[in-house]
Amino acid sequence: MSYPYQPGGQQPPVPTCYRHPDRATWVRCTRCGRFICPECMRSAAVGHQCPDCVGAAARTAPVVRTPLGGRRRESTAPVVTYALIAINVVMFILQSASSALERDLVLWAPAVADGDLYRLLTSAFLHYGLVHLLFNMFALYIVGPPLEMALGRMRFASLYLLSALGGSVLVYLLSSLNSATAGASGAIFGLFGATFVVGRKLNADVRGVIAIIVLNLVITFVIPLVSSQNISWQGHLGGLVTGAAVAAAYAYAPARQRNAVQAGATVAVVVLFVALISWRTAELRSLFGLG
Repeated sequence: MSYPYQPGGQQPPVPTCYRHPDRATWVRCTRCGRFICPECMRSAAVGHQCPDCVGAAARTAPVVRTPLGGRRRESTAPVVTYALIAINVVMFILQSASSALERDLVLWAPAVADGDLYRLLTSAFLHYGLVHLLFNMFALYIVGPPLEMALGRMRFASLYLLSALGGSVLVYLLSSLNSATAGASGAIFGLFGATFVVGRKLNADVRGVIAIIVLNLVITFVIPLVSSQNISWQGHLGGLVTGAAVAAAYAYAPARQRNAVQAGATVAVVVLFVALISWRTAELRSLFGLG
């Protein structure tokens, strides 16, 4: 672009970048017309655009969704999966360093009935031994990323936490009062159940998932019969059922009302858990004479 010659030999000042006034440039943004330097140029279909126009276009662009309603992002890194693994590892380190921490956070029904409701969730981030931790984290590393990609980060996080809570609720309802339970197994079984449901919805081959679920259920019920090792079948089964149910609500929600149906299903599961916890708490408090 050139400027016409002016009498007297004076030419207009050389334009500068609107973001970097010390840099001369003759290139304009094709959308807003402001001058931009090479650092601020963003390649467009025609010419170059400034960062502000590119950002505005990105904000107004329609959000690309997965078939299950998750937000398709440029970065496909399973951030939530990795974060959950990190939290579990950090909690195991803290638990190993402090026996008091384990005692105060595991799921023990009398303590929950006495007001420690947080144990229903904190127990899902503790583990009895390194092998226990490694098994659960390996399973999370394998099944977590595909589910997170299909469901989106928020739905995946909700699925994981609801599955963990579902396992804890069934433990609270049915386990022995003198047993202390911990582990992410309820959440992991929930992911197994969700993988089956989502796989069926997406017409994927789910035979491998069925084999994993059956094998783990067999281990859950057989190992305690042939050894002294205790496995919480309540936590595994509660997580499995919860994960499958939540995933079904997420996967089969009608497209036009997807967000409302998925949010409603999440709230409904939480309300159900609250009702069951309240009922069990009242029962135990009456049993213990706590009023």
